[in-house]
Amino acid sequence: MRKFCLRVLCLSLSLMMVKSDGAAQHARVGRTINELMKKYDAVGLSVAVVKNNGIAYSHAFGYKNAETKKKLRPKDIFRIASISKSFSATAMMRLIEAGKISLDDDFSDLIGFPIRNPKYPDKKITLRMILSHTSSINDSEGYFNLDVINPATNPDYGKCYSDYAPGEGYRYCNLNFNMAGTVIERLSGERFDQYISHHILKPLDLYGGYCIDSLNANLFAAIYEYDSASKTFIESVDAYNPRREEIRNYRMGYSTPVFSPTGGMKISAKDLAQYMQMHMNKGELSGVRIIGKNSAEEMQTPVAVKEGYGLALLSTDKFIDGKRLIGHTGSAYGLSSAMFFDPEKKYGMVLITNGCNAPYINGWNPFLKEVADVLYRAYLTEQ
Repeated sequence: MRKFCLRVLCLSLSLMMVKSDGAAQHARVGRTINELMKKYDAVGLSVAVVKNNGIAYSHAFGYKNAETKKKLRPKDIFRIASISKSFSATAMMRLIEAGKISLDDDFSDLIGFPIRNPKYPDKKITLRMILSHTSSINDSEGYFNLDVINPATNPDYGKCYSDYAPGEGYRYCNLNFNMAGTVIERLSGERFDQYISHHILKPLDLYGGYCIDSLNANLFAAIYEYDSASKTFIESVDAYNPRREEIRNYRMGYSTPVFSPTGGMKISAKDLAQYMQMHMNKGELSGVRIIGKNSAEEMQTPVAVKEGYGLALLSTDKFIDGKRLIGHTGSAYGLSSAMFFDPEKKYGMVLITNGCNAPYINGWNPFLKEVADVLYRAYLTEQ
């Protein structure tokens, strides 16, 4: 009996030491990140780290609102910008699995009006090209409504197309995904924001969405653009524009860009990390399967090989230098976000800042890269 009690005591002491070491590590990480917050004049930052297929660290730094000095909390939500594209592609893969479409379908047939580069009128533009930014379509005419590329509504629609042939080049294009969101509506019969909620968010028990008025406004983290001339942050009020008038006059299968399938998801860093785990686990999280393994692998396989871009997911070794990860970044209204994971080692991270003074270097936000390096060294180097 005495030996048993001693073993229990030793085990309890060991657990206490592990907890103490973990708390000390979190404190060290917090101090380092707070120093980086000062270095880059960051308003706020929310992060989540996944290790061994579970949340190892989640924390929020700085302010949710710079004017009121209200502290940012882990449960607060952000408009995450272009990481939103992966939700649209995930939804599309569900429809493919249902047999409604294929990646090689002519996109003209899917969206209901001609999608053809006038320089290459006989070259079919496929859904695969749309989801991988190899369609030859560009954002020069804007991307907030479909009229810009519809030949029936814009005589200059040809400006939406680049000089190279579809499938023979890569050009990042927001219009691609606003059109993809429209097709999701046309095929499913559900409004885009509701389809994402019903078939991705709710099954995974995640709080978020594309429709402003369907979410708790008290959770929104204000987003700030840094003005280098005045050296001040200016709130980007349009980031959470509810677009109520447009929604009242909504036209199913055409007005979809109102919800911005290309960049309009609102979600917390922690919930985004759980969504990320679904992709890390090839379409499944905690027994809930959102897409099949083959679909998940298809999304993660580069189509634009040189750029490493698959179907709304990027393969790169430049976020954590030398570590091949899969994910996406986002940037809009002053916000910067990043979501990257290793599907084999089952780790990854999500980082979202609602404003910082960090001009991009070689296509990357240096503040997020430095924070990611801190998190990687603290929690993931033993992976």
